[in-house]
Amino acid sequence: MYREKMEDLKKWKQSKNRKPLIIRGARQVGKTWLMKEFGKQYYKNVAYINFDDNMRMNKLFEDDFDLNKIIQGFKIESGVNIQPEDTLIILDEIQETPKALKALKYFCENANEYHIVSAGSLLGIAIHEGTSFPVGKVDFLDLRPLSFFEFMEALGENDLLQLIKKNDFDLLDVFSTKLKEYLKLYYYIGGMPEAVNSYIQDKDLTEVRKIQKKLLDAYEQDFSKHAPSSVVPRIRGLWSNIPTQLAKENKKFIYGLVKEGARAREYEIALSWLIDCGLIYQVNRVNNSRVPLSAYQDFNAFKLYLLDVGLLSAMAGLDEKTILEGNEIFEEFKGSLTEQYVLCQLKECTELDTFYWSSDTGMAEIDFIVQIGKNNVPIEVKASENLQAKSLKFFVQKYETKINVRTSMSNYREEDWLINIPLYSIGNIEKIIK
Repeated sequence: MYREKMEDLKKWKQSKNRKPLIIRGARQVGKTWLMKEFGKQYYKNVAYINFDDNMRMNKLFEDDFDLNKIIQGFKIESGVNIQPEDTLIILDEIQETPKALKALKYFCENANEYHIVSAGSLLGIAIHEGTSFPVGKVDFLDLRPLSFFEFMEALGENDLLQLIKKNDFDLLDVFSTKLKEYLKLYYYIGGMPEAVNSYIQDKDLTEVRKIQKKLLDAYEQDFSKHAPSSVVPRIRGLWSNIPTQLAKENKKFIYGLVKEGARAREYEIALSWLIDCGLIYQVNRVNNSRVPLSAYQDFNAFKLYLLDVGLLSAMAGLDEKTILEGNEIFEEFKGSLTEQYVLCQLKECTELDTFYWSSDTGMAEIDFIVQIGKNNVPIEVKASENLQAKSLKFFVQKYETKINVRTSMSNYREEDWLINIPLYSIGNIEKIIK
């Protein structure tokens, strides 16, 4: 299975200003596999140390930060003769030993010849709970579920993928029916590596759903295991309510739908916990279209999405026939699955900050708005080929934006005032616009 973040890891290895690297991401998105595969492909040796429930490593960091002693401890623990430059040191679940996290600072300052990459599923939680963190002394890489592009590559559709990446829309139009079928398949399977790998091996969608439900159960167990007990019910309430919120016509998150009479302040910690775990995305409203968008956020109005479109379809209880054998899904779930898909592609394929816009009256809403170059680009998401774009027209008339995007099941085409980008190409939006 190929992950595009491998290219970022190769650049990190070759960088003259390399610092210890921390890979952030939710549980089960493939962090451990990526680190080990990177070491296997590009280093002579790999020293793997897992800090989860590891008393030996806790004791190693009890006293001071004697780097020679620490390296000797790593050698014994991993059984690998660590040599600078030739060995990749992998520190997995590093947040379980906070002093190991702090030690990355000293490796950066005093022993940067060692190549160290670390990861932790609950790293964001550990940092916000007061763990001493080496600010400015580490590099970061965010890993998310497989994008639609990575999904296509995993299925062996490299030729079709190259057409998408080259924006060869003449040929893509010829194969659009096939691409739409893959797109629906991705709505069901999503990008969690275990689910994708299971489908590649067995082509059994029932087994895929079992894996997704097992992952959802594991996340809920994390709530009870790692979150403060007083906050757990609110975390569960927010988490389980996301499909309901996305099914609304107006998808602004409303606390009153989680629990009658609920207030934002009651759920602040629960919301932060889910975001820090990488399990949800928060997309804030902006109230105009000036640059930079981040300066015009309304922090009291936002939408919440899951980390993966396949997990949303599993949480919503959507079966394979609904998705694969017709368009009923787009009527029943009001395009929520498609909007979730688009948001995931923007997160997985680009570094764009993503917001949404709605009029003060609530009569018009733009699903997403991003800044590409000097332009703010509104994106209206259409689940099928019904291409009316009333909200987008209203927005363009109000702000006179130069580049406007509708993404739908229809083929690529440029009109006087907008570009229609096929949903299967939305991850390539930056190259298309530029």
